[in-house]
Amino acid sequence: MAVNLAILAIGSNLGDREQALRAAVREIAALDRVVMVAASGIVETAAVKPDGVDLAAPAYLNAAVAVRTSLAPLELLAAVNAIEAELGRVRGVRWGDRIIDIDIISFADLELDSPTLTIPHPRAAERSFVLTPWLQLDEDAAIPGRGRVADLLAELDTPAEYPAEPLL
Repeated sequence: MAVNLAILAIGSNLGDREQALRAAVREIAALDRVVMVAASGIVETAAVKPDGVDLAAPAYLNAAVAVRTSLAPLELLAAVNAIEAELGRVRGVRWGDRIIDIDIISFADLELDSPTLTIPHPRAAERSFVLTPWLQLDEDAAIPGRGRVADLLAELDTPAEYPAEPLL
């Protein structure tokens, strides 16, 4: 049974955002066949909607975690979707406001494009709220086919703020 490194991005813009992130990290760490390796600090950014940045929507708190897992990618997706549901996530409007969002950003060096999961995450390279905390986990991180996380982040003009303590 192979053990792979996966990067998960976590976000929240409704309710007690920091508590939601911390609860998600605890639940991820408690998953069978998953070992928490590291967690980033928390960053705050404006909400991003299909039409771009939405300053009228509540701001997001975001973080990233690195885990080692023997779960297959779709098993990990099912597990994090169950955590989202347990924490009160309601799937309604695509890219809508949410209590919690957990995305698989990368999974080892895997490239996957299925109806339910795309790895690496198709928009990770464009989002400072993913890249900033990921860079905290690994200064040499790279997105297969896209480049180094540090270089991708340097190309963006959407800064992320650091309002809170690290998650671990």
